Amino acid sequence: MVDVIFSDVAQPDQARILALNASYFLKNGGHFVISIKANCIDSTVPAEAVVAQEVKKLQAEQFKPSEQVTLEPFEQDHACVVGGYRMPKKQKVVTES
Repeated sequence: MVDVIFSDVAQPDQARILALNASYFLKNGGHFVISIKANCIDSTVPAEAVVAQEVKKLQAEQFKPSEQVTLEPFEQDHACVVGGYRMPKKQKVVTES
C-alpha cells in the first residue's frame, strides 16, 4: 500500500479512475492529489461547476478533500484538489472532573 496517489489524467472519468486506483493501492488514511481538467469532463458547463461535481464524486468514494485551488493563470479551467482517503474518525476526548 502507498501513502499518496497523484492523478493527472485527461479523461472524463478521472475521479472514478482515482477511486479505483485508491481502492487497490492507497492505504487507509493516505492522501491524494488530483488535477481536474474541467474541459475534458464537460466543456458545456462552467469549469467551477465541473470541479464541484468532481469533488462530490470524490466525497462519495470516501475521499475527504482538504484544499482546492485553480491553476490560473498558468492553466485555464484546471484545478488541483488534495486531501485524505478513508480518514480515521477522530475520537472524542473524555475528561473526568
